[in-house]
Amino acid sequence: MRIGYARVSTTDQSLDLQEDDLKKEGCEKIYKEVASGAKTERVELKKALEDLRKDDVLVVWKLDRLGRSLKHLIDVVTGLNDRGVGFKSLKESIDTTTSSGKLIFHIFGALAEFEREIIRERTQAGLKAAKARGRKGGRPRKMTKKKIEMAQTLYDADKLSVDEICKELGISRGTLYRYIDWKSYRVFKK
Repeated sequence: MRIGYARVSTTDQSLDLQEDDLKKEGCEKIYKEVASGAKTERVELKKALEDLRKDDVLVVWKLDRLGRSLKHLIDVVTGLNDRGVGFKSLKESIDTTTSSGKLIFHIFGALAEFEREIIRERTQAGLKAAKARGRKGGRPRKMTKKKIEMAQTLYDADKLSVDEICKELGISRGTLYRYIDWKSYRVFKK
């Protein structure tokens, strides 16, 4: 069975062109969806994927209608292949039920893996270079030396409540408790 999946990003776009081409291709069922490609949860795509059985073929009008990214597209098609389900993209003329279609898709997979590896290498090189310059990664600390001294002074003065001190310094109670000297312990005011 051929099952079609059609998607547009906004309600002012029409599914008609995709639907017509999917019908010409012989799709018996067509799942239609209005959802951004970046959106993780696509209900109709999930239904279409669940409906597919061994020897079925998922047909899309264009590759970008199915995948959020090249990695996502490859993951979906690999998952279909593992289940014995074919995949066909009409505009790119990719058909994984043929040997040439499988080859093209394997090339896509290799390119996606290559891209991920390059990104990882660049990230590692950037972190190494930053470390060599004395920079540390991570989020900057909220409490500077000056802020710590101010917090301790306000706390020791016992004129403001802990919540008021936190509001004044723009920090949470937990942050204040980590930095103040507990030798001058007092009963906390709300």
